[in-house]
Amino acid sequence: MIRAALNGLGMWGARLVDSVQNKSALMRFDAAITRDAAKHGELAGKLGLKLIEREEDALGNPDIDAVVLATPHSHHPRQIVAAARAGKHVFVEKPFALTRRDAEDAIAACDRAGVTLGVGFNRRHAPAVIEMRRRIAAGEIGEVLHIEAQFSGPSGYRLKEGQWRATRAECPGGAMTPRGVHALDCMIHFGGLIQSVSAVSKRRIIAVDIDDVTTALLTFNSGVTGQLTSLHTTGEIWRLHIFGSKGWMESRGDADLVIAGLEGEPKRVDLAKADKERAVLEEFAQAATDGKPTVIDPAEIINGVAVLEAIVQSSDSGQIIRIPG
Repeated sequence: MIRAALNGLGMWGARLVDSVQNKSALMRFDAAITRDAAKHGELAGKLGLKLIEREEDALGNPDIDAVVLATPHSHHPRQIVAAARAGKHVFVEKPFALTRRDAEDAIAACDRAGVTLGVGFNRRHAPAVIEMRRRIAAGEIGEVLHIEAQFSGPSGYRLKEGQWRATRAECPGGAMTPRGVHALDCMIHFGGLIQSVSAVSKRRIIAVDIDDVTTALLTFNSGVTGQLTSLHTTGEIWRLHIFGSKGWMESRGDADLVIAGLEGEPKRVDLAKADKERAVLEEFAQAATDGKPTVIDPAEIINGVAVLEAIVQSSDSGQIIRIPG
């Protein structure tokens, strides 16, 4: 049983705790780190968490095996390094970091300390994505040629001045940072590492000073091509569409999958729903128990951060950005 402390007891942090608390044989949360005990006391009580005011007190506690970070994006690299130096396993919500250099340094710290590193790309555990992976490996749609991904919604309308998610420093590329990176990770999961990015990112109607329309054309080392889009001010949509030489597969939800061959009508696949947040945390906990260093290939983590960085660079410069291998 991995005993964890949560850093970042907000809405999403609470969701992570609830997904495994008193439900999992692999992981439980014992504590939450917060500077505002009055604000979070009631929620902590409901979730069965002890409140700890200082990060270093959690890192120095021998009864805590791991730290789960649901904190502002720019804080992740420092917090990962601090946890690794304290010998704690680390699970990090996405985006892992905002620059390639920070991502490389954080991963290196975990490698030196011999601790397990997990990243909150829960959609790898969605039943539709798992089924797509199985069918593609079996050759059902032939060679993968092109991937289109979209993760958008109206969350930008809820942003207000003064919130950390409403700043360009924390959310470069607008909705690409809180939303689009999930779709990007799935693209890397299926297409491999990305080698170049051509992007446009604009603020159109959102009230705060971040972009609300971001789109990118991608090329992969494998020869696959891709298009990735994320909007902050539209209706809710998740779409992952993979085109192959023998047909295509499309998911528009965790348990939603449609498949088409070269002939005939597309067919819907019936899939059971699953708790992807619990799945990604339990995968991390099992890896930590088994002494495995990272759950997702470090090269994929770094590549995803480099693509996010390149999206902003390409939009600012109007140039295609090449990503070093």
